[in-house]
Amino acid sequence: MGETRKGIALLGSTGSIGTSTLEVVRRYPERFKVVSLAAGNNVGLLKKQILEFKPEFVSVLNEETAKGLRKEFDIPFGSGTEGAVEAATLDKVNVTVSAIAGAAGLLPTLASIKAGKDIALANKETLVLAGPLVMEEVRKRGVNLLPVDSEHSAIFQSLSGHRKEDLKRIILTASGGPFLNTPLEDFISITPEAALKHPKWSMGRKITVDSATLVNKGLEVIEASFLFDLPAEKISVAIHPQSIVHSMVEYIDGSIIAQMSVPDMKGPIAYALSYPGRIDSGAKPLSFEGLSLEFMEPDLKRFPCLGLACEALKIGGTAPAALNAADEVAVEMFLSGKLPFTGIHRVISEVLERHKALKITSIEDVLQADKWGRETAFASVSAI
Repeated sequence: MGETRKGIALLGSTGSIGTSTLEVVRRYPERFKVVSLAAGNNVGLLKKQILEFKPEFVSVLNEETAKGLRKEFDIPFGSGTEGAVEAATLDKVNVTVSAIAGAAGLLPTLASIKAGKDIALANKETLVLAGPLVMEEVRKRGVNLLPVDSEHSAIFQSLSGHRKEDLKRIILTASGGPFLNTPLEDFISITPEAALKHPKWSMGRKITVDSATLVNKGLEVIEASFLFDLPAEKISVAIHPQSIVHSMVEYIDGSIIAQMSVPDMKGPIAYALSYPGRIDSGAKPLSFEGLSLEFMEPDLKRFPCLGLACEALKIGGTAPAALNAADEVAVEMFLSGKLPFTGIHRVISEVLERHKALKITSIEDVLQADKWGRETAFASVSAI
């Protein structure tokens, strides 16, 4: 008898993680079945995905788009957060790939966990905003939460087979983005076009800018703290421009275990979907010929947003949610030409400084902090 196909809910199907996920699924039609899709505004690509993968349910950003699609396809369509939640909780879903960008991914992911689905987590904001609540539900429901971020996947793999009490620290690697060697006095004139040219990874617009400011690495530090149940002092960051070593784990005997591969998200996606086994992801193999690896400490004068994110983790409670909200607003304003590149740090810093962090006791605490952070960030942008 053949193995039962794993039913997949793909949230964020038209984004970079979503399309890479479907590349992996396409290679293994006998192993994986796309049960549902949730997408944003790229309706043209979504239509192609519907025709190829034949999902049983699809959710889009707004109801107007859903109405139009219902006229073309004989399947149910939902919209907004409610539609994404439905896509993530259908009975036939075994694993939800959470790849909606930003805070919008939190509620559908949390609903999927509560429905007992395994999670392939590419939406770091789920843990940044509501880490204590999310991990409590993961433990309560007994689901697998498998990281798709290349760094957290690398740590997850490097921890496998080792005792937690032997752990000294984890080391998240960062490429340093496009401005690693740009003179600091030139940062004020950095354009959105320049910030979107990442030297190693092909990603969505928001995360690419986050990688340029290194706030993305700060969010990953917060995510790692909740995902691996580690205090801030056991998490380090190293700049690694080649993006070959995706992260490392150091043990008390001095041994360092690292995971290496070419920079291609299909690798961690395939591992999360096939766990505890492994499959051929379709990524190119790593060649050691002429390979040179560099590592350096991050310069917090060059990347102050990294320091702010680490500060938010130490403050705890709703501070990471407020920081993330400020970053989402600041990046949006930068990309639309309403804020200079250096203004991103200034907005986040002001919001974090003004935020009175509260202990998270419910999802309402998180949503309120997110709302406050956005409103405060918009006011800060207007004042710059």
